[in-house]
Formats: sequence, C-alpha cells, structure tokens
Amino acid sequence: MPRRKVFDLAWPLILSNITVPLLGLVDTAVVGHLPDSRYLGGVTLGATLFSFLYWGFGFLRMGTTGLTAQAHGRGEVDAMLRLLGQGLMLALVIGLALVALHPPVIALGLSLLDGSAAVTAQAELYARWRIFSAPAVLANYVLIGWFLGRGNSRVTLLLMVINNSINIVLDLLFVVGLGMTVDGVALASVMADYCTLAVGIALAMGVWRRWSWRPVAGVFRDLGGYRRLLSVNLALFIRTLCLLFAFAFFHAQGADMGDTTLAANAVLLQFVLLASYALDGFAHATESLVGQRIGANDEAGFRAVVWAASQWSLLAAGLASVSFWLAGDALVAVLTDLPAVRTMAGVYLPWVIAMPLLAAASYLLDGIFIGATRTRAMRDTMVLAVLGFYLPVWWLTQPLGNHGLWLAFVAFTLARSLLLGGLFHRAWSQRRWFAPAGHPAG
Repeated sequence: MPRRKVFDLAWPLILSNITVPLLGLVDTAVVGHLPDSRYLGGVTLGATLFSFLYWGFGFLRMGTTGLTAQAHGRGEVDAMLRLLGQGLMLALVIGLALVALHPPVIALGLSLLDGSAAVTAQAELYARWRIFSAPAVLANYVLIGWFLGRGNSRVTLLLMVINNSINIVLDLLFVVGLGMTVDGVALASVMADYCTLAVGIALAMGVWRRWSWRPVAGVFRDLGGYRRLLSVNLALFIRTLCLLFAFAFFHAQGADMGDTTLAANAVLLQFVLLASYALDGFAHATESLVGQRIGANDEAGFRAVVWAASQWSLLAAGLASVSFWLAGDALVAVLTDLPAVRTMAGVYLPWVIAMPLLAAASYLLDGIFIGATRTRAMRDTMVLAVLGFYLPVWWLTQPLGNHGLWLAFVAFTLARSLLLGGLFHRAWSQRRWFAPAGHPAG
C-alpha cells in the first residue's frame, strides 16, 4: 500500500527532525549557567551563523536523494555507488574550501548578524572551532541523502540520534567537567559530526559488502556524472539561497518594527518550524518514492505515491492548524513569559494557524520535484515567488505594519505552491513526468 510505504519512510524522518531542538536546548542550558551572558549570546549567534551556512549546502542531501532514488528504481548498483563516491568528493571539496576561506566568511556572517562587541567576540571564538566540522557535516548530508534515496530513512534517525547524543555528552564534559566555554560547545559539535560521519561511512561500507564489494567505476573519470550532479545541485543551491533570503528578510523587517515585534515573530516562527517537522518528513519520503518510481518507469506507482503523500501531508497540516488554533496561546506562554511579547504574538497568531494548510502543498511539491530531479523548475519558481510576490506584496502592504509582513510571507508561500503546482499539473495531465534521461533537471 502506498500510504503505508509513505508513512514507514516518513516517521523516522519526523522523529529525526524532532531531535534537532533537543541539542539546542542542552546547549542553552549548559552555557546559560556560565557566569556571563555573553557566552550564551556568543553560542546563539555562532550557531545561527552555521545553521544558515550549512543549510545553504543542503542541496547535497536533496540532489543525492533524487538521483540515487532513480538509480535504485532502475536497479543500477554501479550508478548508486558512483553517486555516493561523487557526492562525497563534492562535499569534501566544498567543506575544505569553507575551512580555507573561513576568516572572511565568518567575518562577513557575524557582521550581518550585528551582535554586540562582547557577544561577537565569543561567537568568533565559537566559529573558529566549528568551521572545522564543515567537511563532516556536508559529507553527512550526502550519506543521509544516499540512504534515503535507497528507501532507508531509519539511517537518518540513527545518525541524528548518534550525533545529538555524542554532542550532549561532550557538551557536559567540556563545559561542566573541564570548565571550557563557547569553545567547548563548538568542539563538542565538531567531534560529534566526525563520529557521525564514521558511523555513516561504516553503514555505507556494510551495504557495499552486501553487494560483494562490487568495484566502483567512474567516480573520478565520469565527468558527465559530475556535470549532472552539479546541474541538479546548483539549481537547488540557488533555490535554497532564495529561501534563506526570505527568512532573513522577514527577521530584518520585524527587527525594524522594534524588539517586541521581533520577539513575537520569532516565537510564532517556532510554530512554523513545528509544523515543518511533519510536513518535511512526508516530503522527504516522497522524494525517495517518487525517484524510485520514475527510475523504474512505473507511472501508475508514481501516481499512487503522489496521491498517498498528498493525503498524509494534508492530514499533518490539518492537525497542526487545529492544534495551533486550540492551544496556540498556551504554546506561546510556554515559549515566552514576557507579557508584551505574549500579547503581540496573540495578535498575529491567526496567520500561523493558517500557515500549515497554506504551506502543505509547497512542501509536498518540493519532494516530488526533488525526486524527479526537476530542480531547475524549483529554482525558477522560487526566484519568481520572491521577486514577483513576496517583495511586491511587502512593499504594497507596509502601511499594515507586521500584518503586512505576515501577508507577504503567506503570499510567498502560496506563490511557491501555485507556481510549482501549475507545472506539476501540466506535466501530470500531459503524462510528461517520465522525461527522457537526458533531461533530468528540467
């Protein structure tokens, strides 16, 4: 049953998403008990910088998933091994480049985040350690994408649990046990990332051994494979930059309206993040199953997967919206005890209640297009959503203040859904989802 397959793939991904905030809570609790608030501010600022920096290279996970899923659907073991090797090579090159170029990258990033001098100094110390995790973080993206493309999402959960568990233990050891500060938190993350990479490589070697140590051909010589991988990933990179800009712009405009508005928006965006845990889980499951059906040239199976994933996504979005409607005020109270922030968050809560239902299609369509490796369409519609909808709506609704900002963000979300949805429907009705192999990213 397609519905069961989608759920079986999605639930480990949803759980792995939920583990992410746990580490942030431990980091905050450990550093928050140090004698000076600049340490907590430094970790917060530094972690924000690396969240944006590494998120920008998330295409390594997405591109690997789509291409591997299609190779898996075709039963091409050689292609799957070659994709893993080429993806890891690309991650290593990018990671080492980030390490080599880290002084200007860190300086620029911290200047944009605009913290106080004391906090920025601590964030810089954090960043000088954390940057050395870049090769491991990016390689882990490739490994997670590769296993997901093969339909094994439980590896993702395992790797996330290992990473966060090691990170938490080392946080406590370095900061509480050895008396380190932000450098201890950063070093814990670096070591956890490399330990996770070692486990991921070991798991991949186990798969290779089950394939009787099949020779890996063309990892270095197959330039066409690199071109295809870069074509898919470059489009995803531009798309991700646009998405990062959308969130950064939202935060910047909220900050211009005052600290209370900025804080209220930050609280409400946590609701969006909560909803995304489930929606992302089903979208990522869709990437794998859609890619496999396209690789197998199974149009009936493709349609069944899309229909099943649509049902799960709509159910998850509906449950999220109802939960926010019934318990939104209580959740705001859990996230902040500042009366002014609570009051303002309550004013704009209706936007967040509607958001899961309005955003569900964009998450699902992303999964379909990634699985089909039609990443240029994702890039083009994202650029159009930002330039043609988000920024114009914000400009026209500035007199509405923060309501106008939320309206622009909702318009951006709807535009993503409608633009990608239009392309999907056209290809669906004309039965053109199974494009010739030479046009994977169209």
